[in-house]
Amino acid sequence: MQTIQIQAEQFFELLKLKDTSMWEIFAQMIDGNEKEIIFLNEEEKILFSYILPSNQDKLEEDRKEFSKQFADKLANLN
Repeated sequence: MQTIQIQAEQFFELLKLKDTSMWEIFAQMIDGNEKEIIFLNEEEKILFSYILPSNQDKLEEDRKEFSKQFADKLANLN
């Protein structure tokens, strides 16, 4: 499995500038092989990782699950 390291702050700034979602970027990275995407902070410490699936269907499932979990966490903050 290929490992890809991404500087989280720069990645999310770029997404804002390009007005795109991380899911669109992830979809472009799919090539039939799973990849581990590791998000690092400015000190090169791992913030979180994500296993990019090998197909679009699984990516869509992940996106829906992420959205649900994110919405639940936001609801719990209020």
